Amino acid sequence: MPKNLFPLDSSKKFTEQEKIGHNRWHPDIPAQVTVKPGDTFRVDCREWFDGHIKNDDSAEDIATAPLHTVHTLSGPFRIEGAKPGDLLIVDIVDVGPIPQEEGPLAGQGWGYTGIFAKKNGGSFLTDQFPDAYKAVWDFQGGTCTSRHVPGVKFTGIVHPGLMGTAPSAELLKKWNKREGDLIATDPNRVPALALPPEPNGAVLGSLGGEEFDRVASEGARTAPPRENGGNQDIKNLTKGTRVFYPVFVDGANFSVGDLHFSQGDGEITFCGGIEMGGFIDLHVDVIPGGMEKYGVKENAIFMPGNTPPQHSQWLSFSGTSVTLDGEQRYLDSHLAYQRACLHAIEYLSTFGWSKEQAYLLLGAAPIEGRFSGVVDIPNACATVYLPLDIFDIDIRPTAGDVPTIDPGIGAPKFEVK
Repeated sequence: MPKNLFPLDSSKKFTEQEKIGHNRWHPDIPAQVTVKPGDTFRVDCREWFDGHIKNDDSAEDIATAPLHTVHTLSGPFRIEGAKPGDLLIVDIVDVGPIPQEEGPLAGQGWGYTGIFAKKNGGSFLTDQFPDAYKAVWDFQGGTCTSRHVPGVKFTGIVHPGLMGTAPSAELLKKWNKREGDLIATDPNRVPALALPPEPNGAVLGSLGGEEFDRVASEGARTAPPRENGGNQDIKNLTKGTRVFYPVFVDGANFSVGDLHFSQGDGEITFCGGIEMGGFIDLHVDVIPGGMEKYGVKENAIFMPGNTPPQHSQWLSFSGTSVTLDGEQRYLDSHLAYQRACLHAIEYLSTFGWSKEQAYLLLGAAPIEGRFSGVVDIPNACATVYLPLDIFDIDIRPTAGDVPTIDPGIGAPKFEVK
């Protein structure tokens, strides 16, 4: 086993650990660990809400989830010799839940999926599902099941939702301006258009005093993906993946977190993967001058891992860029994917699942989402593929009777007033 360079004690809060990570992006957050190109090492990662979400049958914790505290990132890791303009190579050697532990922390044999309330972050389908819902998933080996979404079982494609390098001061300033300009167009929108810097709840490693206050007031929130990688939530970044990250500061200052046991394309419930704490084994290297050499100026590129599960049969649903009210939009791929997901949810509800259960399933299971047509004016076409072998019943359309499942206790709900 590689040496664990960032160990975490499951019985302690994120801010009480031997090494304290961070939950903002800023070039002046000090590195916690230094590694060399060619090193392989283990990193423990905390579940993104640091234990706020419980293994119970209530969704009140989802409704009150403290967005100002996420994500709990392990790092930064300084890579010796890395310079701005280089490409940082990150290989995912292994990744999984918290090893050999059972307990109250997500990753200790279980994880969760949540539909966020519209008044607390919202989701991809927030207008149709404005309240908070939760599903707890139990892990058995590489598979998972849920008492809140019965009738399905699938193998997790375990992956980190978030990996990235630190921004330069110039890049951070660019992020804050463009996102602030967006917020200014509709400052009272619910959910918000973007999340501005928020000192309250900031965790900044070993920083203290006036320097902490300055960085906390400037640090970018970790919710969106950006030029440094960040919260991309790509379900295929699993064991065997190689990622090439642009380097913007000396040492790269790489960080990782937000592990998922599984996820559907798009993480459509926002808290959409099966969230958990766990471990990740990484190997790092550097391509000097790689950004200019390969034209990688403002994005990470990756080679996905070739790991199971591999599904062979799918049922696919399509959507176009027409609103639920019948308004035509021009090549709106985002809307088209929403409509495809809604069609899948409506279809699954005919078998006995509630629409909320179906929505939680699409966020957690390894569905495939695709932009299938983006040139045929005025309608973009998006599709969502459901793997058939995850279901206990045959969900294909037939001339016979429609099979039904017992929806069990259902998905816990909490209505936000």
